[in-house]
Amino acid sequence: MKDAVAARWSGAVLVCGKCSKKVDGGFGAKGKRALAKALRDQPGFGKGRKAAIGVVETRCLGICPRDAVVLVDTRVPGRWRLVRPGANVEAVAETLRSLSSRRVDPGVT
Repeated sequence: MKDAVAARWSGAVLVCGKCSKKVDGGFGAKGKRALAKALRDQPGFGKGRKAAIGVVETRCLGICPRDAVVLVDTRVPGRWRLVRPGANVEAVAETLRSLSSRRVDPGVT
């Protein structure tokens, strides 16, 4: 039996499942998709080990903002993002993709 499996992930994006339920979708072309599912549809993102950036929906992350979804990029764990319903998912994905090409100081806003 193997004790390790290779993955192509350069990082993972954690999306709060409780926040996603509270905003009741709000993303995608019709505004009815959850953020995690909408991100997985973007090029380079996915659920499986062959994606460049993994998208994982988690349990409650404990922030609980009003009318937003908490998103954590594991490559920059010191900066958690709040994504409002109706936000352009392509722009969010592009921001996350750009982090893989450069190192970001978590103290910089």
